[in-house]
Amino acid sequence: MLSILLPTDFSENSMNAIKYALEFFKYQKVQFYFMHAYRNEFYDHDDLVSRENSDAVLNDVKTKSKTNLENLLKQVNTIAPNPKYTYHSISAYNTLVEEANEITDKYSIDLIVMGTKGKSNNQHIIFGSQTFQVLKYVQCPVLAIPSNYTNTQPKSILFPTDYLIPYKKRELKLLSVLARSYRSHIHVIYISTCTKLSMRQEDNQAFIKDSLLINKVDFNIINNKKVPETITSQITENNIDMITMVNTQHSFLEDMLFPSTIDKVSLGLQIPLLAMQNTTRH
Repeated sequence: MLSILLPTDFSENSMNAIKYALEFFKYQKVQFYFMHAYRNEFYDHDDLVSRENSDAVLNDVKTKSKTNLENLLKQVNTIAPNPKYTYHSISAYNTLVEEANEITDKYSIDLIVMGTKGKSNNQHIIFGSQTFQVLKYVQCPVLAIPSNYTNTQPKSILFPTDYLIPYKKRELKLLSVLARSYRSHIHVIYISTCTKLSMRQEDNQAFIKDSLLINKVDFNIINNKKVPETITSQITENNIDMITMVNTQHSFLEDMLFPSTIDKVSLGLQIPLLAMQNTTRH
């Protein structure tokens, strides 16, 4: 059984990500945890003008959070009355990152599913601030869904890697399960001007092959030094429906997370991103 965390700010984008998850995992037994963390909403509230009225404002924000979650669960039960699903709701006076980390540890969460953007929906950024924070600081794989994206049956998944990081078995198993549900073809690519793998890279590649044994996978080395451009062209050439990358120091995904380098990445993230955090959890 999978345990999936669905953070929500009750925006259209977060609802789109929720609908995506409910459809995508319909063949799996899943415990879904709908979570709303409202500490920032309390501090940013228009009525919070002094400490004297802080309790009243906090009660208002807390009540609204719980009511919105109750309404969300009613909507979800109507959309996806799936006997394989179990639903839980969590309303917390906490920041999104802190609460997500606590829930991840407490319930051994396998995956966080959320929109790439929240309420702001700024067209000029790839990730909204909340998604950015979760990708950066929560130690759990994240499936980020672009605004209005609805294709829940990925036929082709792109997996760029430099084979330098020893992947965790739990995360590769997650990828295997996701791909197996839709018989997705996983394209593992190594982009480099050096086509010979070191012993470390060979061992890491063998581990990936072993972990994805039940999946349809191909392994290719692409002779190029322009990583972002090559990934973009691969997405187009192979009609890629989802991209998965490890999120760790000095990785391509880490480069994507910083505004200074986002401009040179023409991905624009029009497809879902599965960010594997290389977690140490068991």
